[in-house]
Amino acid sequence: MQIRLQVTLIESDQEDVHDLGSIERGTLNFEPLGLSLEEGKAVLHAFQTVLMEQQISQQLEGVRPCPDCGVQRRMKGHHHVLLHTVYGDISVNSPRWWRCACDVQGGTFSPLSSLMPENTTPELLFLQTKWASMVSYGVTVDLLRDVLPMGKTLNAETVRKHVYQVAQRAEDALGAEQAFFVEGCQQDWDALPMPDGPLTVGIDGGFVRATGKGWFEVIAGKSILAFKRDQIEDRPSSKTFAFVTTHDRKPRRRLFEMLRSQGLQENQAVTFMSDGGDNVRNLQMYLSPNAEHVLDWFHVTMRLTVLGQMARGLPGDIEALNDVPERLERAKHHLWHGHVGQGCEELSDLEVKLSSALDSPQVDPTCLRKMKKYVMDMMGYIGNNKAYMVNYGERYRAGERISTGFVESAVNQVISKRFVKKQSMGWTPRGAHLLLQIRTRVLNDELEDLFRRWYPAFRKAALTPDFGGLCHGPPRAPGPAHRPVLWV
Repeated sequence: MQIRLQVTLIESDQEDVHDLGSIERGTLNFEPLGLSLEEGKAVLHAFQTVLMEQQISQQLEGVRPCPDCGVQRRMKGHHHVLLHTVYGDISVNSPRWWRCACDVQGGTFSPLSSLMPENTTPELLFLQTKWASMVSYGVTVDLLRDVLPMGKTLNAETVRKHVYQVAQRAEDALGAEQAFFVEGCQQDWDALPMPDGPLTVGIDGGFVRATGKGWFEVIAGKSILAFKRDQIEDRPSSKTFAFVTTHDRKPRRRLFEMLRSQGLQENQAVTFMSDGGDNVRNLQMYLSPNAEHVLDWFHVTMRLTVLGQMARGLPGDIEALNDVPERLERAKHHLWHGHVGQGCEELSDLEVKLSSALDSPQVDPTCLRKMKKYVMDMMGYIGNNKAYMVNYGERYRAGERISTGFVESAVNQVISKRFVKKQSMGWTPRGAHLLLQIRTRVLNDELEDLFRRWYPAFRKAALTPDFGGLCHGPPRAPGPAHRPVLWV
């Protein structure tokens, strides 16, 4: 059995038939049942070629007359442009015309340059950037070639360049960096409508292997919106962001734009949680007038746990060091309940005891010096972040967050799963930063909206393809010259 595929193009009651090819089928077996993947690719590529040639031909016929005097523009020459589409590479004949005599600019121009400013269609560019943010560039190429009639020109380097171009275009559209994002006064804030639920923002960091030697830091964060007032279900929504500290010049603007995309208002409650590092502590300041800044309890208790383990290694025959574990527990108790001053006093007394014990000839000074250094580091850590330490016990009993555990999962999702730690691949700060911008937009379901802003006709929402012409077209009597199988 031979199956012949044709496309009939209908315009002004005129029909133009194009053959897409034919398929041979013999005895029915399970393997050749229906279309194979390769046959489907060939049909799609052939249909894409016919459709694009017809669309371009109609476009050129419509714009060839001069819009001022109506005279047909003369042909200067033509060249072929290879256009990369989702259904294969299509060679397009791009003409070059002389401008009309009434055109003051004079010279020649290419009419397709404005219609096709890029050699890759938005649909294919979207697929490349989306999948490259989730898996490696090479795997992205293999994936697209497996399911689509991709041309031989597609390779990992091409995908990488396209990812960088899309990310850089989004970066250029980002607003300027500011030191202060709060606008208006209390009177203006009171006049605002009722905001959505509170926002909880967690910020943490990770490290990515650099090209050559070493590592560089990546800051990642997650913002959780408790609820939206226009939704019936109180389902929290979240968004992520990330950037490379040594490369990004707009970190505060990036965080602010993410919060604003979640409906941030000046009268909305926002809680920022971080580990107390200088880079993240400065990042979250002056973004909202109703912001609360909380030091992550996990990082506090982790440092105290290290001190507790070191205390177990102290010699037990010295009476002055017998109460070291008890003092650490008292310091932890005070810090847990927000008594920062009393907690620092306990640590200060502990540092004095360790200093006096160093004068004893019966004690190995190595362990004491190391523990004293850790105690002094702990005191400096608390002193730098005492303004962000709250009553953790009260927050815990009220069911509020006291640690950035939800950010640890975001760091793993944003950084670790794409910049795999166990691989030896190295990254440049710029390359990692640009890829992170695409990855966070994919995780936030924002990449499609970004393409829609750039290309207004890209994947219009609520637009259902009309296949009536294919399956339920008006009855036509096939003429002797052709018997169309597909009606478009």
